Amino acid sequence: MAIKVVTSFFRRIFSGVFQNKKEIKLGFYGPPNAGKTSLANRICKDFTGEEIGSVSKIPHETREVQFKEKVEISYKGKSMTFKMVDTPGIATKVDYEEFLKYKVNTKDAKIRAKEATQGIIESIKWLDDMDVVVVVLDATENPYNQVNITLIGNLVARKIPILIVANKSDLRKANTKKIEEAFPEYKVIGISAKYGKNFEEFYEEIFKISKRSK
Repeated sequence: MAIKVVTSFFRRIFSGVFQNKKEIKLGFYGPPNAGKTSLANRICKDFTGEEIGSVSKIPHETREVQFKEKVEISYKGKSMTFKMVDTPGIATKVDYEEFLKYKVNTKDAKIRAKEATQGIIESIKWLDDMDVVVVVLDATENPYNQVNITLIGNLVARKIPILIVANKSDLRKANTKKIEEAFPEYKVIGISAKYGKNFEEFYEEIFKISKRSK
């Protein structure tokens, strides 16, 4: 009997340890240039010392899904382990001509447009693997558009927990309130990925919804 009791005790202990170590797949989605990679970079740099990808003022800089495994985030004495998934910007179409505005030559612009289109398709496929999604929106842009509404509707249909962040809240034109009004049924947090503004509230909410996703 004693052996059985001890075995049962250790099974419970180790089961709890491995459950807590579950790697939560955390996806960053949203339109181009909203700051998805900047946000993912700051988190990864803070907790692993490494960034996840490069950023640029040119739209669709991220043209394929990139990820970092086992990012352990510690906050207020608690920790959770995430697989960080940074995705290309979602758009209804990608026109090579928009790259020409940034002095990209025509040949490279067409290549970028093709890669960006493939990246969008890849991003949607990755939704099947997500536990939690952070929808990153530019707080200086109008949130009422087809891309944002379709993306969030897609997440709701898949029953994926959502956190909306209004990025670039450090800018004068930022309007977090407008994003809150556009999506009143969801938690919206104004942040600045560039300066690390309001990340305490961000981590608080990430831990909260990630626990619900387990």
